Amino acid sequence: MVGRLLCGLLLAVVATVAPARAAQNELLSVHLTPPPPGGDAPAQVEIVMATEALPRHLELKRPHRFVLDLPATRARPAKSLPKSLGTLITAVRSGPQANGDLRLVFEMPAGAAVNWTPPTAPAKRFSFLVWPSAAAATAKATAVAASPAPTTPAVVLAPVKTEHEPAEGREVVVAIDAGHGGQDPGAIGRGGLREKDVVLDIARELAARINREPGMRAFLTRDGDYFLTLRQRIRRARDAGAQLFVSVHADSVRDPRVSGSSVYVLSLKGATDEQARMLADRENAADLAGGVSIDDKDPVIASVLVDLAQAAQIDQSTVAAERVLRSLGRVNDVRKPKVQQAGFVVLKSPDIPSMLVETAFISSPADERLLGKPERREELAEAIFDGVRQYFVDHPPDGSRFAKERDANRQRDADRRVVATVDETGESARSGKL
Repeated sequence: MVGRLLCGLLLAVVATVAPARAAQNELLSVHLTPPPPGGDAPAQVEIVMATEALPRHLELKRPHRFVLDLPATRARPAKSLPKSLGTLITAVRSGPQANGDLRLVFEMPAGAAVNWTPPTAPAKRFSFLVWPSAAAATAKATAVAASPAPTTPAVVLAPVKTEHEPAEGREVVVAIDAGHGGQDPGAIGRGGLREKDVVLDIARELAARINREPGMRAFLTRDGDYFLTLRQRIRRARDAGAQLFVSVHADSVRDPRVSGSSVYVLSLKGATDEQARMLADRENAADLAGGVSIDDKDPVIASVLVDLAQAAQIDQSTVAAERVLRSLGRVNDVRKPKVQQAGFVVLKSPDIPSMLVETAFISSPADERLLGKPERREELAEAIFDGVRQYFVDHPPDGSRFAKERDANRQRDADRRVVATVDETGESARSGKL
């Protein structure tokens, strides 16, 4: 979305096409474990990388394809992909993308079912199962779930949420960042409630709610009690292809009477600091301004690119944050009635609209008691979801399901107006007015 806003401005500044980000990883192999003869067993596809990566995926119909995008990756020249991987994988293709990623496309028969569990952290190996039918996958999942105390480890095949068909539009990805973690507990309430635990639970509830919504998919920067640096959180969100970044926290101040929710976006001062950091760190070609590498640009052009990207990010972040703050106000007291701005490092991605949500003040005994209740955490997650969804309804990214639904609604409205006009014309003719 930010890239769309910047497109015209960037073309006016840069007259040449920016080079794609240099690939740093290598695809080593794509290996198939075929199903045994007969029955409804699955085939397993395993992808092996030279170094760790965090892939993105989507599933398309007509023809049925499963797609993996491997970030900053190239295929080894000596390793050509197989033409097919048996009857369940009828064709395999690969191709470099403009951003330096490598795209793998697996074609399969109509009706085949893919079980893919996206990794929550970078890894060298990924695998997925391809079943001959959705019924076979469901039957196996039910049987495994009902089996009493198996003697060997069993894998429960959970349904995988995939992107919708092109006719319905692609999913929007929301990165949810649970603050703190590991050796960093965050704020601790007087009753002993730890911020890192509370916000992880809210983040998981929010992710589950997003994943139930057609056209949306959640990505958790952390899904456990471990530590991430602030810039690792940004990097994971970008590698996941996020179109919105939501960092979840529970604030703390010395005055225990202070309570309520607030929402922050990046301040202009913080944006200026980030511009200076990006321009100083020119050898890091992975830091992009609206998708354009700045490492080979004239200093003046680089400064303009970063400034344009950051300004557009702050504008879109504020729009999204206003929806979330308004929604939070329906379930909780709001400490600040307007979106606040601050120089939080975690908000400084130049190409992803980002906000930090302070769900409540854990330093307030009243807020701490509420945050300790699962139903309260669910309410806060639902409120954040409502605001996020409304943002995408009002500002749908190009090609998304939200954009398709907006266009379809506009077409239905136009059709209704045509029908109404035809009906009115026919009625006028019958009454002798025409």
